[in-house]
Amino acid sequence: MGNPQIVSVATAIPPYTLRQEEIKEFVATLFQTKMAHLERLLPVFENGLIKVRHLSRPLAWYQEGHSFAEANKTYEETALTLAEEAAAKAIKQAGIRSDEIGMVIYISSTGIATPTVDAKIIQRLGLSPHTARVPIWGLGCAGGVVGLARASELAQVLHGKAVLLIAVELCSLTFQRNDYSKANLVGTSLFGDGAAAALIAVDGGGPAICDSYSTLFPATEDIMGWDVAESGLKVRFSRDIPSIIRKNLPALTGEAYDKWDVDSNSVQHFVVHPGGAKVLEAYADSLKLSDDKLDHAYRVLASYGNMSSATVLFVLNSFLASTPPSKEYGLMLALGPGFSAEQVLFKW
Repeated sequence: MGNPQIVSVATAIPPYTLRQEEIKEFVATLFQTKMAHLERLLPVFENGLIKVRHLSRPLAWYQEGHSFAEANKTYEETALTLAEEAAAKAIKQAGIRSDEIGMVIYISSTGIATPTVDAKIIQRLGLSPHTARVPIWGLGCAGGVVGLARASELAQVLHGKAVLLIAVELCSLTFQRNDYSKANLVGTSLFGDGAAAALIAVDGGGPAICDSYSTLFPATEDIMGWDVAESGLKVRFSRDIPSIIRKNLPALTGEAYDKWDVDSNSVQHFVVHPGGAKVLEAYADSLKLSDDKLDHAYRVLASYGNMSSATVLFVLNSFLASTPPSKEYGLMLALGPGFSAEQVLFKW
């Protein structure tokens, strides 16, 4: 049996495209009489290096109040549409039949549904009713890398069938119009909506997934996550994330390379989750990377913002579209709630 490989990657975005300047003006108007020192905080919209984001609803929708139930209904409808689009593209790109898919892994943290969205996706795509389902919720920004790690492991026991990985995040639907905290303002300057899908199969013909490494930082639950309020999911994250990266990432990648028995100098590609401009700067500083090593992450950040778990798959898609195979190692990396770090070693 060969290595699990990434056969295809595809993406989908919602229809409402907004320039960062438009969103900044919207927030400035909405919060101008409610938030102290707003003018001093608004430069976060420029400093984040984001130019465009894609939202599930027109801007006027976010100006109105919505209950958790209303926002979640919108999540269910939009997530299904985007998941189907991304998955159909990935299947077509891979050139495989529906009966060759043995499992669907569905990753999301921005809405809930029971039955989970993957149940409807299986039916819409005409997959076998015996397709195994693995819905995973709550991994946040780390979800895309975790999904690839779990997909590669499970592909090895599916007797030649492929795993369809889908990540959908509609971060904008969690916007809290009555939350005047700095965390909410920063989140509003960062988050966008999008979906991505990938097919992983043994001997699939794409980048090989070699191994993975997970790290949970003890007693760090307050670093990143959601607070569940009556109005929905309220963002929680610490301003200390870049400093945590600088302090811990060199040792974490070193541990992973030792586990994988790989020399750090042999790792030439870096597919990382662009959590924000400061996060990418911290990656570059701590791992001593030149700017070109994170070029794809910066491009995705500028064009889409932070789409939580789906974003790293957008970066992977960009990387594969312009990087011919050279049999060199690469590292996929993302941080998420827990507080946790997720790493995947691949070869392309």
